[in-house]
Amino acid sequence: MPIPADWPTTEAEALAEQERLRPLVQPHDDPGRDPAAPGTLIAGVDVAYDDEHDLVAAAAVLLDRDTLDVVEQATAVGRIAFPYVPGLLAFRELPAVLDALAALTRTPDTVVCDGYGLAHPRRLGLASHLGILTGLRTLGVAKTPFTFDHHEPDAARGSWTPLTDPATGEEVGRAVRTRAGVKPVFVSVGHRTGLDTAVRTTLDLARHYRLPETTRHADSLCRRALADARRTGTNAN
Repeated sequence: MPIPADWPTTEAEALAEQERLRPLVQPHDDPGRDPAAPGTLIAGVDVAYDDEHDLVAAAAVLLDRDTLDVVEQATAVGRIAFPYVPGLLAFRELPAVLDALAALTRTPDTVVCDGYGLAHPRRLGLASHLGILTGLRTLGVAKTPFTFDHHEPDAARGSWTPLTDPATGEEVGRAVRTRAGVKPVFVSVGHRTGLDTAVRTTLDLARHYRLPETTRHADSLCRRALADARRTGTNAN
């Protein structure tokens, strides 16, 4: 899995790329699309790193939205594409994620990312970046609020409160209670998906656990792929 030749290699290049892509994000449902009929194939993507060996493994897992059964999965292992810089994690992860998604034989209706979309300092987290590059509907479900503010939602499943930028007061996502009495997850729009739809999709996928099944399966798969690559000495091109 080679890193694309034109992939940014410096912080300045990555920041410029985010500024270029940000106006292309569509932070709402497609015009004319019924959010209540969202399609049945939902993909989850996640990555695992081994910085010592300069390896990243990505997983894409396709689930049936109705049954939550896994219908297809794929992995990709490669070199880490970018140094660790907060706010620029997409540049580390996306080459491998794109390869894993490309290995699927079916196109997902929506992709759920373990991370952020518009809930990002420059409004271009991994979910939004991925959506722009692929044209797919995307959303982000993160485990922490990053640099944003929120009040705790009510204890009941499905309760939510706005996730806001402390500098502007802008709503960039929602803190969503996916299990009663369990700490919330942080949902944000990626691309071609409205915030209400993103929250509804997250709740549909998180029927039994705090995290969506898409994230749970993708997390497990990418960790196994990374362990296999280390064990077999896979040479990531």
